[in-house]
Amino acid sequence: MTNPLPAEILEQRAEEQRRRLHNTVVELRSSVRERLDVQRTAQQYVWRASAVVGMLALIAGYGAAGMFID
Repeated sequence: MTNPLPAEILEQRAEEQRRRLHNTVVELRSSVRERLDVQRTAQQYVWRASAVVGMLALIAGYGAAGMFID
């Protein structure tokens, strides 16, 4: 059984699929770079991280002071 579609149409479809695949890969790379950007992520969460570290320091300090107080 032969394919009823001419080779030119099949080639055009293959080229279109390759172009879409290439664009998808480019978008994926860009997305991964944005998510793995350490400096941007650190700037975005610096206040939250500071609050968490401050609370942990407060708890540790309270616990350490408790060892010396009767």
